Amino acid sequence: MTITGESLIGGVAVRGTGDAFTAWEPAAGKPMEPSFHTADATQIDTACQLAEAAFDTFRATSDADRAKFLDTVADQIVALGDELIVRAMAETALPRGRLEGERGRTVNQLKLFAELLREGSWRDARLDTALPERTPPRPDLRYRLIGIGPVAVFGASNFPLAFSVAGGDTASAFAAGCPVVLKAHPAHPGTSELVGRAVVRAVELSGLPAGVFSLLTGIGNALGQALVAHPAIQAVGFTGSRFGGLALMAVAAARPQPIPVYAEMSSINPLFVLPDALAARGPAIARDFAASLTLGVGQFCTNPGLVLGIAGPAFEQFAKDAAAALGGVPAGSMLTPGIASAYQQGVKALAGQSSVQTLVTNDHGEGLGGAALFMTSADSFLAEKALHGEVFGPSSLLVACRDVEQMAAVTAHMEGQLTATLQLEESDVDAALVLLPVLEKRVGRILANGFPTGVEVSTAMVHGGPFPATSDGRSTSVGTAAIGRFLRPVSYQNLPQRLLPEALRDGNPLAIWRRRDGQLSKD
Repeated sequence: MTITGESLIGGVAVRGTGDAFTAWEPAAGKPMEPSFHTADATQIDTACQLAEAAFDTFRATSDADRAKFLDTVADQIVALGDELIVRAMAETALPRGRLEGERGRTVNQLKLFAELLREGSWRDARLDTALPERTPPRPDLRYRLIGIGPVAVFGASNFPLAFSVAGGDTASAFAAGCPVVLKAHPAHPGTSELVGRAVVRAVELSGLPAGVFSLLTGIGNALGQALVAHPAIQAVGFTGSRFGGLALMAVAAARPQPIPVYAEMSSINPLFVLPDALAARGPAIARDFAASLTLGVGQFCTNPGLVLGIAGPAFEQFAKDAAAALGGVPAGSMLTPGIASAYQQGVKALAGQSSVQTLVTNDHGEGLGGAALFMTSADSFLAEKALHGEVFGPSSLLVACRDVEQMAAVTAHMEGQLTATLQLEESDVDAALVLLPVLEKRVGRILANGFPTGVEVSTAMVHGGPFPATSDGRSTSVGTAAIGRFLRPVSYQNLPQRLLPEALRDGNPLAIWRRRDGQLSKD
């Protein structure tokens, strides 16, 4: 399948004409190596310069116009119809239902940011009234948040829609008034181009400069590093491996002007099965855990890769129940041959640890990921750093602890995590209170009596966590708070009214919530 058109210059989605690349066409059920254009230095520079040129115009658009643009992006994605789903199925081996749900999430998060813009609180407008009679006098001070500048966004392999071309990083950057230069993931180039064309069409329909969005394609680390190093880029959004995230962070830090990198990288998402919950619901928890672990062939960043329980007959039975449930799950196609190979190596490494008992290792064919379950003691986990790493896929490690205090000790020795889950009954609350303060220091989202593989797109969601879950644990990549990554504060002191942005002028012409002299008000 060859996708051609006027909106691409060698893979850079801008207005103009040029040579379009050829997206890869996988054979039925078997991934192939992609064959498409890799952006060169000139095209990277063109995309970044266009983004820089578009920034002032884009950030000056009204909230209403920017919200309408986000809605238009969503509408253009929907307008792609079944072609997008069929293409994504061919490139990722993900089932139709999963991709249709992911398209819905992609559209809904664009519209959620549009509603945030219409509501107006994202600016965090603050006004401190002048106090000329005070000693010393206080000046008139007014504060707001503005877009940081052009953002480099890297599409993720495991979410070809929701964390890719028009995913959460792009949506939040657009909401902040920041142009986006998007590095498409090579695992799904045709899907990326289709969505990229939809975004380009929305830019055109909205009358915005072409540089508001560009799409770069290619294979290899050099492209991403060159993009992050470009002086026009002011922030980076990345979802991927720890190796990749650290490499981009190093490039960003070495620039003459260092920039922030918001990288989601690695998490094993501990699940705590507390004693009374285990006694009351052990078989059900084991069954649901197995379903969560193998959902999407385990290729979720919130996969429950670690389970902690109190050593004894009940936890041993839980291990047997979970192993039985996982033993009946067939191996599934993983997103790329590279991911499948890394997963199989990770499973082999865990199985080779002398302190680890292998409970399940389903057969792994070429490109496939079968469920794997292991068990060890808390003492061994505390002593062996090799047991702490993420195995990206449907693999989990059970850790038997002496008591809740040792559970807390294990938690304190973990790296930062995206999530932690407490399976508990009311009678387990005292035990949970021992864990909670430790979890708050290690985890971005703590949930009870559920499983972490569902991430709601909402105002109160945090999808982030202390390093290495993310490079900056103060941020989230899901939910409306994600806009904060691409904003910075500006304070205005004693400026005449005509020089102030509308959000800070007397009379509140935008009728938004503002903090005046410390009090929230619409006055």
